[in-house]
Amino acid sequence: MQAIRSILVVVDPQHPENLALKRARLIAGVTQSHLHLLVCDRKQQHSTLLAELGSSLERDGYSVSTQQAWHETPHQTIIAVQQAEGCGLVIKQHHPDNPLKKAILTPDDWKLLRYCPAPVLMVKTDTPWAGGNILAAVDVGNSDNEHRTLHAGIVSHGYDIASLAKGTLHVVTAHPTPMLSAADPTFQLKETIEARYREQCRTFQNEYEIADERLHVIEGPADVVIPHIAHKLNAAVTVIGTVARTGLSGALIGNTAEVVLDSLESDVLVLKPEDIIAHLENLVAQR
Repeated sequence: MQAIRSILVVVDPQHPENLALKRARLIAGVTQSHLHLLVCDRKQQHSTLLAELGSSLERDGYSVSTQQAWHETPHQTIIAVQQAEGCGLVIKQHHPDNPLKKAILTPDDWKLLRYCPAPVLMVKTDTPWAGGNILAAVDVGNSDNEHRTLHAGIVSHGYDIASLAKGTLHVVTAHPTPMLSAADPTFQLKETIEARYREQCRTFQNEYEIADERLHVIEGPADVVIPHIAHKLNAAVTVIGTVARTGLSGALIGNTAEVVLDSLESDVLVLKPEDIIAHLENLVAQR
């Protein structure tokens, strides 16, 4: 996160509290990043609002630019501007969708998490980060190269935020419940599953310097375990990865990051593996 030089901040004129901008000020104050403020709207003009916000930030010593744009949908607009401006982080306030609407249409914030090549910070509360707990969610059971790289990014960003907020980093990993039908006998008994995960976690802990009391290995589905531990710790931020699943499988299964977005009570930072970032950047470039 220290390497981020430009942050895209999505400004919502309908929500004047500007929670996304508050988080952006905090991060830019430490990283000295440039702030690019964006309003996604094709109908009304918001030049006065953007000018006021920009002037206020400049008076406080921030480097800032502003823009109003529209490219078919909000998430497409955000991604197009993120790519054009070379922003290393997108910050947006999240507003939960109506459950019925969400069952019929894929929420726009979900699409942003799927298709945006840059990390996305979804701001959900005005709870101060200072001195709080930061939760990094990983899948230790998946140790292929893609997940190892993703885990490194998740923990690294978790440590960065904990340092920025003078908080404490915790790590959670969920392990599956026993299945008598599993082909691998390891997954047929609770004791052997937990023992296997504990063993994998030991290597993980040594690599990333995670103390026992800050590692939470819990049985159950990730989309249940992560919000449970985040609530228990009263986490200020939850850092999670997504494999950016798209197409039919994405529609049917959903990504954990999307599923937990509304159930988490904390802000949510979503990251992707490097190869998926490159793929998404190519897709954006072809449009």
